[in-house]
Amino acid sequence: MTRIDFHSNVSNQLDYACRLVRKALAAQCKVVVRHEDQDQLHEFDQMLWSFSPSDFLPHVDSQIGDQTLLQQTPVLLSLPHGADAPAQAFPHQQILLNLSTQVPDDFTQFERLIEIVAQDTATTQAGRTRYRFYQQQGYQLTHITAK
Repeated sequence: MTRIDFHSNVSNQLDYACRLVRKALAAQCKVVVRHEDQDQLHEFDQMLWSFSPSDFLPHVDSQIGDQTLLQQTPVLLSLPHGADAPAQAFPHQQILLNLSTQVPDDFTQFERLIEIVAQDTATTQAGRTRYRFYQQQGYQLTHITAK
């Protein structure tokens, strides 16, 4: 069963996500980062290149289609699957980092799901809705309040 962690009260979602990606890579984990906004995903992509002058955070957009590159790269950036975009089987299923406001339709294929909930009202409400959904499905949830 997928382990689900909620990180709430996050002041800067993308910065916080960069720190989690860095931590996951240090632990030699592979991560898929999901965001529903293409512009925000692009901003996150740029942040990963410049986040830490002493760390290299290798990542690639999962839409590139090069399976060799996707398998070799520990961080994949992904938009949600929609009616017009079929579910994609990722080459690794360790951690799904959800920056979107929706429940990822493929979260059960991952060992761990990390939900990051920012401080603004709309994101907090969407986070509560996702939290209740997972609870109703019988998942044990861990809650971490950002400092």
